[in-house]
Amino acid sequence: MLLHAIERFLRQHDMPPTTFGRASTRDPRLVFDLRQGREPGDRVRRRVEHFMNTYRRSISQ
Repeated sequence: MLLHAIERFLRQHDMPPTTFGRASTRDPRLVFDLRQGREPGDRVRRRVEHFMNTYRRSISQ
């Protein structure tokens, strides 16, 4: 599930939810809305996954 992956990412990188939302989708409420049951569309899923993968690669170099 996407929310579980996001929550794990936030813990691993000590990132606030609003920062994650702004950086991944330009939506500071994204994580809060997902926690309240919002179902993201395919486009949002792809953007979030791309952001997490890109972020991980950039800090591991």
